[in-house]
Amino acid sequence: MYFVALASSLLFASSLTLTFADAAAGSEIARAAEGEKQTLGYGSDRAQSLDFWRADKARGPAPLVLFVHGGGWTRGSKDNATGRDKAPHYTAEGYNFASINYRLVPDATVEQEAQDVADAVASLVKRADALGIDRHRIVLMGHSAGAHLVALVGTDPRYLRAAGLSESDIAGIVPIDGAAYDVAAQMQAHAGPWISTMYGNAFGTDPARQRALSPTLQAAAPNAPAFLILHVQRPDGIEQSEALAAALRKGGTPVEIEGFPGTGLRGHMTINRRLGDPDYAATGVVDAWLKKVFA
Repeated sequence: MYFVALASSLLFASSLTLTFADAAAGSEIARAAEGEKQTLGYGSDRAQSLDFWRADKARGPAPLVLFVHGGGWTRGSKDNATGRDKAPHYTAEGYNFASINYRLVPDATVEQEAQDVADAVASLVKRADALGIDRHRIVLMGHSAGAHLVALVGTDPRYLRAAGLSESDIAGIVPIDGAAYDVAAQMQAHAGPWISTMYGNAFGTDPARQRALSPTLQAAAPNAPAFLILHVQRPDGIEQSEALAAALRKGGTPVEIEGFPGTGLRGHMTINRRLGDPDYAATGVVDAWLKKVFA
């Protein structure tokens, strides 16, 4: 899987820093103005933090789109890998938006990364009333390694259950241009020093562990209720996306899969950077799907 730390920054938002520990101690989570970013903690590690933007003009609890950055499981940040258009676009659509950091390999395992995703969701669900979140309408979206993580959380129920949630607490999953939905297949089909090192560091050599961390191989029910899988024209991304879609359908999960122009690393970067731009085709596809799953 390709990974990048995108240079785009969220210039439109100011920052308000709070911790969930403060909230638990009785401090009220401040109500952010529309377009203002709140940075919140969801665990004891400094990496366990997220940025949250409140939906524009919400008249009551609003749905939540939660984004998980990529970076080959070893790098990346909510500060530079979200893209500049997502937060303003989705909040203008009437959705709350969050982008999370999570612990990274080698300081954490991929299993812990997936658990961080689930724990971030749980922390927001617990504070749904204070933040104006409709706890029954939550979509997880991720790019690259983040696509793998949200797909894993959406197919292997142990992560959500460990966080006190279930797959029914998630309305849907949007994996964006991932290529690690079947870890062993990707390592075998694209063997080489770069893939071997990155995937070896993340997934090791134990076939049982690689299977357990492969969303395609975990797609028997129960799963999150709906998936929208996006990819560009990278052969491994297409192959992996189609295999995940087929496994989800076999498991009885509604799934849509959509391809967009772009090849190689540039295409992989572009779909993440431009999602939320109204002139980019994937934006309209995601918007239409969100309207269905949030209906």
